[in-house]
Amino acid sequence: MPEKNFLSYKRNLNDTLCRLKDFYEGKGEAKIYAQMNVISSFQNEYLRNNPPGERSYPDPSERIKTWDTYLKERRDIEDDSMPVCYLSEFDQGLYAGLVGGEIRFLQNEDTIWISSMVKPFLEDLTSFQSMKLNSEHPWYKKYRQQLRIFYEYAKGKFGVGHFILIDSFNFLYELRGATKAYLDAEESPQMVKDIIDFAYKLNVRVMDTFFEEIPLFEGGTFSNFGQWIPGRVVSESVDPFHMTSVDYFLKWGKEPVERIFSHFSGGLIHLHSNGRHLLESIAQLNGIRAVLMANDVWNPPSITLLKKFDSLRGSVPLIIPTSYQDFKNSLDDHSLIGNAFYIVDNVPNNLVANQLMEKVRSYSV
Repeated sequence: MPEKNFLSYKRNLNDTLCRLKDFYEGKGEAKIYAQMNVISSFQNEYLRNNPPGERSYPDPSERIKTWDTYLKERRDIEDDSMPVCYLSEFDQGLYAGLVGGEIRFLQNEDTIWISSMVKPFLEDLTSFQSMKLNSEHPWYKKYRQQLRIFYEYAKGKFGVGHFILIDSFNFLYELRGATKAYLDAEESPQMVKDIIDFAYKLNVRVMDTFFEEIPLFEGGTFSNFGQWIPGRVVSESVDPFHMTSVDYFLKWGKEPVERIFSHFSGGLIHLHSNGRHLLESIAQLNGIRAVLMANDVWNPPSITLLKKFDSLRGSVPLIIPTSYQDFKNSLDDHSLIGNAFYIVDNVPNNLVANQLMEKVRSYSV
C-alpha cells in the first residue's frame, strides 16, 4: 500500500510534490526549481568527530539516527527538495561484494556519507562464469535488513532514496580495475558482453529488492539527488565513459542503460565535468528522466555553461549544483535557464533560503 501523504520533516510537502511532478513530466520549461542547502551545524560537528578514512560497516540502527538528526535540521526550509536519507553504505560496494569482492567502507570527507567500494579481485576474466546471483548471500541479507530498519524509522518523517546502479562497465571496473576493463573490451569483447548481461540481472535484482522493501510514496521514488520522481526510477552511472569518446559510449554504454531504464520507469544520470561531452547523447537515451551536471575541481562551474547545456539537452530536465553566491547573482541577472533544478550550496541560513525560494517560485524564463 502507498504511504500516507505526510512527512513531518517537510513543511511544504504538497506544493513540492506538485512542483516536482510538473518538473519531471515536462511542464517546467518556463520555471526554475531549487534545493537550498543551508550550512549544517550538525554536519560540521559530525565531520569533526568522524574524519575521512576507512571504516567498518556501521550499525544501520545508529546510521539512521544520524540521518534523522541531519534531516530534522532542514525541516523548516521551504524549498523544492525532499528530506531523503541515502544508503551510502551500499552505493558502490554491494554489487561486486555479492559475487566475491571485499567491501571496503570509507567516511566521506565532506558529507555524512559512509561510502563503499570493492578492490578489483578478478584475475582471470573467464572465472566470472562461476558467479551466481545469490539472495542468501550475507551481504544481501544485511542490505535487506538495512532497508527495513531505514524504512521503519523514517516512515512519516522522511524518505529513503534509491542508490546508484553499478552495472555495465562500472561493474567490470569493480571486478577488474579501470585499465584492465578497457583492455578486456578490446581483447575479449564477447566475455565483456556476458559480464554486462550478468551485471544487468544483478542490478535489477538489487533494485527490485529496494522497491519491495521501500514502497513508492505518492506513486514516486525518493532519489539520491534529494528529490521525488513519479514512478519506479533508478539512478544510473556512466562514469567509465567520461574518459572515452561519444562513439565509444554509443557502442558500449547506450544499450545497457536503456535496457535497465526500460525495466523501471526510466532513470537519472549524473555527468562529472570530464563527461560533459556526453550530454547530447545522454539526453537522447530512451527513459532518461533528468541529468545532473556535477561540478569538479579545475573545471568551470556548471552554472557558467547553462546556455551550452541548454542547446544540447533537448527537453530533458537538468539538475545544476551551484554555490549560493553564483546562484544569487544569476537569479538577479535573470540568466538562469528553465526546466532546471538548482542545488544551491552554502546558503547562510533558513531565512535567506526561504526568501530566495520566493524569488525562485516567481521566476519566469
